[in-house]
Amino acid sequence: MNGLTSSEVEQLRLRLTQEYADLRREVTAELERSEQGRYLELAGRVHDRGDESVADLLADLELAALDRHVHRVRLVEAALAAIERGRYGLCRACGVQIGSGRLHAEPAAERCLECQTTAEQGRHAPTL
Repeated sequence: MNGLTSSEVEQLRLRLTQEYADLRREVTAELERSEQGRYLELAGRVHDRGDESVADLLADLELAALDRHVHRVRLVEAALAAIERGRYGLCRACGVQIGSGRLHAEPAAERCLECQTTAEQGRHAPTL
C-alpha cells in the first residue's frame, strides 16, 4: 500500500486522531473568542475610525487563523478516511506512494514530494 507496516499506520492513525481532537478544540476556542468579541461590540462600545480599523484587522487575523485550522482539519480528516479505505499514503495528484519518511514527518501529507513541490511553485499537478 504505502511502504508502511500496519504498526506504523496505526501509530500515524493515533497521531492524526489526537491532532484532530486538538484542532477541534482550537477551532471551538477561536469561535468562542470571536463570539465574545462580537458581544462586547454589541454591548455598546463606541469606536472611532482608528479603533474600527484595528478591530477589522484583528477580525481578519482571527478569520485567517480559523481558516488555517479548518483547512488542517480537512487534511487530517482526509488522511484518516484514507486509512479506513486502505489508500493511506497515496499521492492525491499522481497516485504514487508517498515516502514513509514524509508520512512520519507529516502524517496528513496528501501529495508526494514531487507533486507538493510542483503545487508550491504554483504549477498545476494533475489531480486523480
